[in-house]
Amino acid sequence: MPITEILTRNAALYGDEISLIEINPDIKEMTAGWKDYELVETNPEKRYRREMTWREFDDKANRLANFLLGRGLQKGHKISILLMNCLEWLPIYFGILKTGALAVPLNYRYTEDEIKYCLDLAECDVLIFGPEFAGRVASIKEKIPNIKIRLFVGQDCPEFAESYYALTACCSSAAPKVPLSDDDDAAIYFSSGTTGFPKAILHTHRALMLACEVELNHHGQTREDNFLCIPPLYHTGAKMHWFGSFLSGSKAVLLRGVKPEWIIRAVSEEQITIVWLLVPWAQDILDAIERGEIRLENYKLDQWKLMHIGAQPVPPSLIKRWKKYFPHHDYDTNYGLSESIGPGCVHLGIENIHKVGAIGKAGYQWETRIVDENGRPVKQGEVGELCVKGAGVMKCYYNNPEATAEILKDGWLYTGDMARMDEDGFIYLVDRKKDVIITGGENIYPVQIEDFLRTHNAVKDVAVIGLPDHRLGEITAAIIELKPGVSATQAEIEQFSAALPRYKRPHKIIFDAVPRNPTGKIEKPKLREKYCGGVSLVEMETEN
Repeated sequence: MPITEILTRNAALYGDEISLIEINPDIKEMTAGWKDYELVETNPEKRYRREMTWREFDDKANRLANFLLGRGLQKGHKISILLMNCLEWLPIYFGILKTGALAVPLNYRYTEDEIKYCLDLAECDVLIFGPEFAGRVASIKEKIPNIKIRLFVGQDCPEFAESYYALTACCSSAAPKVPLSDDDDAAIYFSSGTTGFPKAILHTHRALMLACEVELNHHGQTREDNFLCIPPLYHTGAKMHWFGSFLSGSKAVLLRGVKPEWIIRAVSEEQITIVWLLVPWAQDILDAIERGEIRLENYKLDQWKLMHIGAQPVPPSLIKRWKKYFPHHDYDTNYGLSESIGPGCVHLGIENIHKVGAIGKAGYQWETRIVDENGRPVKQGEVGELCVKGAGVMKCYYNNPEATAEILKDGWLYTGDMARMDEDGFIYLVDRKKDVIITGGENIYPVQIEDFLRTHNAVKDVAVIGLPDHRLGEITAAIIELKPGVSATQAEIEQFSAALPRYKRPHKIIFDAVPRNPTGKIEKPKLREKYCGGVSLVEMETEN
């Protein structure tokens, strides 16, 4: 069943019920010129809030679809979305899908050159963008001649674009009569780009539907649930977790901002039951509680039942801290890639909290295996490359058959993640294949060192990278970001690291911020570029 049919069903069954709520707690951002916000007075701040019913959701999607069809768009065309999280985002996405065209979400952090690169790679015909990106689009408008339509989602439309609001308002809200099948192409997502320019990942309607079923199977959303969505919707992680709410017909809140007090207040005021967090946001919430900036007794949080984390390895120490303040929360984690339609191909399960640190077992309707360099399964406990198989595996890297052949083999997706399996069948990530550090012939997996260093009371975040060394080939460097207002010295970290095996102790300690992309992944290429020259290093030499 094409995923668009779920929206049609929800509008018919739950038409007058709320589907989506958008909250923008930062008044300064309102200069961007969005429409129809309600100013809500809260203590201690003001916030802006909008909401939409399921019928309005479907109507807006149909109006956009009919506009695009009227302009000659059809199956096979590609329509890009460059928007911050907002109430318009998902109706636009589904409006595109209803035409039979492909939705192409773009990372809102892309530079002008990256936007042009992705538009060209995906062969896009239309660009739908918000006010935050008007300057970037203006600077490349002459360089993207294949973009036939530029739709502006905001007020005060620039002269080089057309108004989304004005043009869709007069279009029919009747469902377009475009036949769709499970095997039709549906969307192109882009890889995170942490190792260079992103690749274009092609998915079908069948893959999107599996993502809905996987999420609902794993987390059991009911129509009484309310999901707090904070990560960017251009990424598969945020959207595919929302797909559980979509399939169950339950509402969700889009929060524009990640400050700890904003998250806790949204959970309280909107009576959120399920929250998906990235590791840094969970750490920030705990830090704010421990500093006394958030007093949990001031909020209504009894209904909050599930906190789950994904997009990166989860330090067991973080969950131990979390359960101290939220002892009644179920905890879960999922593993996935954009190439496997986001989270869920590996799943821990709330009943397996005793296995914190593992990413879990094969998810609903997924298969997994761990293989050596020759593609042969490794023995239990040995490290190899994690592979996954299921209907959610991408169709291909669009316009890149060479890269497709490297990652897709006999129906298996080679993830590039090194992993091991324990005696109970649970999978543990060891590290990215490309991030393994080989020092003196010994394989070092940075995640193991990072997890250990994060247990230090002063450490907020840490990234371990390899630096060139004329004798050992590579040596390990730990970039450590300290908690606000907390100090630590090189000697303290050195003493703490003495609990590690000697070969795992970092050779260099660097106190600096740890950069992460919007989906929470550490941007190690930036750190390698910054520090491979050995500039501004606080060195800690250990015996070899």
